[in-house]
Amino acid sequence: MKISCIQMNVRAAAPERNFTRAEELIRRAAREKPDVIVLPETWNTGFAPATIDPARADEDGARTKALCSALAKELGVNLVAGSVTIRKPGGLSNTAYVFDRAGGCIAEYDKTHLFSPAGEAQAYVPGKSPASFMLDGARCGLMICYDIRFPELARSLALPGLDLLFVVAEWPKERITQLGVLLKARAIENQVFAVLANGCGTADGVRFGGRSTIVSPLGETLAAAREGEAIIGAALDPGDAKRVRAAIPVWNDRRPELYGALCQTDERLE
Repeated sequence: MKISCIQMNVRAAAPERNFTRAEELIRRAAREKPDVIVLPETWNTGFAPATIDPARADEDGARTKALCSALAKELGVNLVAGSVTIRKPGGLSNTAYVFDRAGGCIAEYDKTHLFSPAGEAQAYVPGKSPASFMLDGARCGLMICYDIRFPELARSLALPGLDLLFVVAEWPKERITQLGVLLKARAIENQVFAVLANGCGTADGVRFGGRSTIVSPLGETLAAAREGEAIIGAALDPGDAKRVRAAIPVWNDRRPELYGALCQTDERLE
């Protein structure tokens, strides 16, 4: 399976430009005949919760679904279409879509962990359930940016069996080292491939850090971008995740009877 990640320079509050640029980059990535193309987080509006204009959001994701479905079908590629700011009756949501080669929307995920330091929790409505799906026989999971700081979500996706974990993000440059560490940790602890498509550029004075990366279940870097706009790719065998789990049987040695109470606490740290 060949994966291509699009590291897009997302312009804040410029959906017309961003839709045009996303299509250009998807078509460019498709020239290398990948099996999966991945976009970053909130690529239609940029990640700027404090100043987001609801009028610039995609009404129920209609424009995003129309464009990405058509491109996936035309190009014959699976498209993990990043996330976009969409407008629903209940408010704004940070929503990711996944399309198969026939253009069908096979997964939809509303970001469950909202980044309160940037005001995302005030601007957006949180999702209520995780997202898993199949691509070309590989079992996949999806997380959006801040989600990666919550190992419980990654583990809940991995427990039924997982080959690839996709992470779409708009992660700032000042904390980009943390993102790299977290990505490798999620890959190693869950014995999965971890695929990150991060944005770049600037929104609301925040510079986003790029460094999109594809990591093996052993934590090896298979492909990595720098800070600017780029497309990276790597060929991988999803079956390697199963072979790693067989060689290092972490799942057989778990003690779930010890974890439940610890993971259910409602205490908040000051």
